[in-house]
Amino acid sequence: MPKLLPPVSFALLPRMGMWLVLASVVAALAGTASAFFLFALDHATTWRDAHRGVVWLLPFAGLAVGMLYRQVGQSVDGGLNLILDEIHTPKKVVPLRMVPLVLASTVVSHRFGASVGREGTAVQMGAALADQLTAVFRLAPHNRRILLMTGLSAGFASVFGTPLAGAVFGLEVPAMGRMRYDALFACVVAAILADQVGLAWGIHHTHYAVLDVVPVGWWSVLAVAIAGVLFGLVGMLFAKTTRAFGAFMKHRVPSAPLRPFIGGIAIATAVWGLDAYRYIGLGTPDILEAFHSPVRPWDFLGKLLFTATSVGRGFKGGEVTPLFYIGATLRNALVPLLHMPLAMMAGLGFVAVFAGAANTPITTILMALELFGPQIGPFAAIACVSAYLCSGHAGIYQAQRIGRSKHRLHREAGQP
Repeated sequence: MPKLLPPVSFALLPRMGMWLVLASVVAALAGTASAFFLFALDHATTWRDAHRGVVWLLPFAGLAVGMLYRQVGQSVDGGLNLILDEIHTPKKVVPLRMVPLVLASTVVSHRFGASVGREGTAVQMGAALADQLTAVFRLAPHNRRILLMTGLSAGFASVFGTPLAGAVFGLEVPAMGRMRYDALFACVVAAILADQVGLAWGIHHTHYAVLDVVPVGWWSVLAVAIAGVLFGLVGMLFAKTTRAFGAFMKHRVPSAPLRPFIGGIAIATAVWGLDAYRYIGLGTPDILEAFHSPVRPWDFLGKLLFTATSVGRGFKGGEVTPLFYIGATLRNALVPLLHMPLAMMAGLGFVAVFAGAANTPITTILMALELFGPQIGPFAAIACVSAYLCSGHAGIYQAQRIGRSKHRLHREAGQP
């Protein structure tokens, strides 16, 4: 009588049990940290909206954060890029000080008016907290890589309320075009549980309604593919602009604390002179507005420039929520040309610009399903993949490696 299960199946059980325990601990830590962070962020945003003049204090807030990092945070100043480098080439455990430093600096950035996101903070906290388990459980380097990816997944899932997208983010973001499936079980468990931990703490995530989705047909597929190309080009523009601003400041201003000080002056002056308050902070109300009513045609460009200035000058937080803003408002220029529903195009832009800028098409397809419902799935796949293919290889995460180039043209040019 043949054996029903090969011996290897039983050999996997202890390993699955180990990762079930580790992923659960990571989820509890990351979900709790994200909940505290989101509560603090909501308070900072409400206070800033009630005291709009505090944007003039942004240069001094940036200077204070820069000096703090110079004094005690140089070892963690690399942020998410440091995490990705450790995944690729494990060297030493990420210092725990990354957690309070990135949390406090992000809240300060939002309180005084920088245009930054929140995912960078959540995933850094998740990965740094996860990495503290390396010594406790005496993990080998290959297991430490999985642990760090688990922290990325838990942080992403808990801050956005998207467990499936979060699980894949930890797998997809380290290397473009190549995922480590040996980390799949741990990342899935950590992402699902971290989201539940955040909900248990009372976190409420923003709801986006996409009720009008056209049937799949030759024109709708072509229109969404055209839009996806544009979303990808804008994602590439954002990534390259942010990198160029950062490189320019590092070359011209050697002192790290002075960069956010100078950037803060530029942002505060632009907010006052251009009446551009809508382009600072997360911009969640404007993202919601983009789903049900027309917005200004230049809103996407305004948010792009304010965010590139903030991130490129050294303010902490991340870029993903601003990318949501850019994509959702960019649809204003596309709806009259492509004759597609407004909310549908806003939702596709929301995820596809992020897909292009971060080189994470699978993550963003799943995010669209979780945020907007299954009916948008085929179009999200077309838009996100088109954006990914057309956005080049220079994404928002500089330590992201090219596991495999996006298409044959790049391989023929000598890329992997």
